[in-house]
Amino acid sequence: MKKIIIAITGASGVIYGIRLLEALKTMRGCETHLILSPSAKVNIKLETDYKVDEIVALADVVHDYKNQAAAISSGSFKTTGMIIAPCSMKTLSSVVNSYSENLITRAADVILKEQRRLILMPRETPMHQGHCKLVYEASKLGAIICPPVPAFYARPKTMDEMINHTVVRVLDLLDIELEEQSINRWTGI
Repeated sequence: MKKIIIAITGASGVIYGIRLLEALKTMRGCETHLILSPSAKVNIKLETDYKVDEIVALADVVHDYKNQAAAISSGSFKTTGMIIAPCSMKTLSSVVNSYSENLITRAADVILKEQRRLILMPRETPMHQGHCKLVYEASKLGAIICPPVPAFYARPKTMDEMINHTVVRVLDLLDIELEEQSINRWTGI
């Protein structure tokens, strides 16, 4: 059983976390653990037509943002990895500085210390030098930096196609292949 932690923070781009949950819901042998920051709940209302309850229903297990005693706060709870989608600069800064003041940053810290896959999807642009430094430092700690940048070689016709392509590529990083493969992969010229 693959156990994947999905954290949605307050950066713009909550649809990436939502779409990851939707994709993983279709997978057999995959258990999702969701953490929503308070700002994520605000952005869900601002950026999508989803209700928070609908997103919560997509996850197998939902953890309270402030619950430092959750199973995922311990390295002895084995997971495949964690995706923070989107990853706010505040969250990125907390991860880099091991400032585990909430369950998202504690779980990320555990993932790093256990040398599991931590995938960060920062959604800030443009980035100033401080942001760039944080991205660099997170990478040095072992995090995989995967900003949601569309792949135009896939010739997306809709925003959904762009989002789905990014989601599939992120899941590739955890060696998860969706049963319904819905992207155009590069095959050369």
